[in-house]
Amino acid sequence: MKKNFICLLCILILGSCADKKSSEGETVDVVLVGGGIMSVTLANMLNELDPDMTMVAYERLDAVGQESSSAWNNAGTGHSALCELNYTPELKDGSIDTHKAVEINESFEISKEFWSYLVGNNKIGPPKTFINPTPHMSFVIGEDNVKYLKKRFLALQKEPLFTGMEFSDDQKQINNWIPLVMNGRDPSQKVAATKIDIGTDVNYGALTNELTSNLVKSGKMKLEVNHEVTNFKRNEDGTWKVYIKDLKNNITKTINAKFVFIGAGGATLPLLEKTHIPEAKGYGGFPVSGEWLVCNNPKIIAQHQAKVYGKASVGSPPMSVPHLDTRVIDGKKELLFGPFAGFSSKFLKNGTWADLPASFNFYNIRPMLEAGLDNVPLTKYLVEQVVLTPEQRLAALQEYFPKAKMEDWDLKIAGQRVQVIKIDNTTQRGILQFGTEVVTASDGSVAALLGASPGASTSVSIMLKVIEKCFKNELKTPKWQEKIKEMIPSYGLKLSDNIPLANKIRKNNSEKLGIVWKEIHTVAPKTETP
Repeated sequence: MKKNFICLLCILILGSCADKKSSEGETVDVVLVGGGIMSVTLANMLNELDPDMTMVAYERLDAVGQESSSAWNNAGTGHSALCELNYTPELKDGSIDTHKAVEINESFEISKEFWSYLVGNNKIGPPKTFINPTPHMSFVIGEDNVKYLKKRFLALQKEPLFTGMEFSDDQKQINNWIPLVMNGRDPSQKVAATKIDIGTDVNYGALTNELTSNLVKSGKMKLEVNHEVTNFKRNEDGTWKVYIKDLKNNITKTINAKFVFIGAGGATLPLLEKTHIPEAKGYGGFPVSGEWLVCNNPKIIAQHQAKVYGKASVGSPPMSVPHLDTRVIDGKKELLFGPFAGFSSKFLKNGTWADLPASFNFYNIRPMLEAGLDNVPLTKYLVEQVVLTPEQRLAALQEYFPKAKMEDWDLKIAGQRVQVIKIDNTTQRGILQFGTEVVTASDGSVAALLGASPGASTSVSIMLKVIEKCFKNELKTPKWQEKIKEMIPSYGLKLSDNIPLANKIRKNNSEKLGIVWKEIHTVAPKTETP
């Protein structure tokens, strides 16, 4: 009797352990880590190129699009360099560099092309759930800034894609554009603004849900929420064994994948390191958090209809450029100001305080320390932002909305970003890099996206780079070439050099997405700004 009881107990214990241990999984073509805008954009593009491709996406939270893609965790700007001054720096000789602005603008056009294709084929939409026309404006204060903005305007007049931009340094004219910003302002204050009506506001969280639903409902992609990818191991045949933890049932399982994309926001860096691919060595990350002031007064919200971007403080990251923004979130008009930057050692909004120290390793400790030493102004800026009082936040808001009152605004936590730290090829020192970077294995079996802004706006062009690096043989086939040009008509071409094509594409995007466009007739010759 006793012997039988012991045997039964052993069976129960072994059975319980079997439930908890890793189980051998199936093999799929693609595993996507993270349920954000990047992963589901890539999934939709691959599905269009090869509908027979098998895909599984793993998201550690209980729904997709809850971290950086969430409408409350990003600026919601269709980043096209129409109003963001950090994309048009003033050079030492006084000229304005428009190279980055044109590049960003073309990248956003590519995103709109793909969204238009999906809307036109009834795969996502209606478009107003995720994109709405919203004028983009730049607004500056002070004589030097006014001179800069005028030079920027004149430089952009020579770029076809910026057709329709207006400039004014007249307070009455600017008041017609943005009365909330001008009401109560000192009449003697020198101000200037640019305005262009082809701008947009984008709810990337809603778009992420649309893109996910398109694939899940049609059975083209399996989605596993409350599942966290914890590790990777290279199989002998070159595929990857992906280890996943079911967070609800505390079960670890595995799946084999021919290709792995890591698009997990701030969690991408530590996961990339676990692949042990040589290309991942030397990368580090610096987390930056943010906060919004959100208007709670419907009467004030109704008075503003624009995204108004200012000039960044010295040493501040691009994501902290101040802006007073009209937003459409879940069908409701909102008004946000910020973001105010801060520091948290978390790599995700839903991360842990150990994320930053745990990211240090033998290969990245030197570049991370060097980047820290070279970015003392950024550290000083973040410390100042962390200790801001409510009155100081209000004072910052009043630079853009002079009659703002504290009772009309609530403080809301924004998203968490991890800026890329890497070794500069020229100096061989660690540098802090703003923007995004795609890291791929030499054989194309793994790709990971690091970095932040402009991120979501340029998701399609970024994922094109992933496809070009990781599916280069397939992309050369007539089938894929034909399909990709159907999805993105401008693929392989520069819109800034092809005005007829730019007009055709912008008109189509306008019709499909319900946004504004301005026909390009002629453009001034590209000579130096006087």
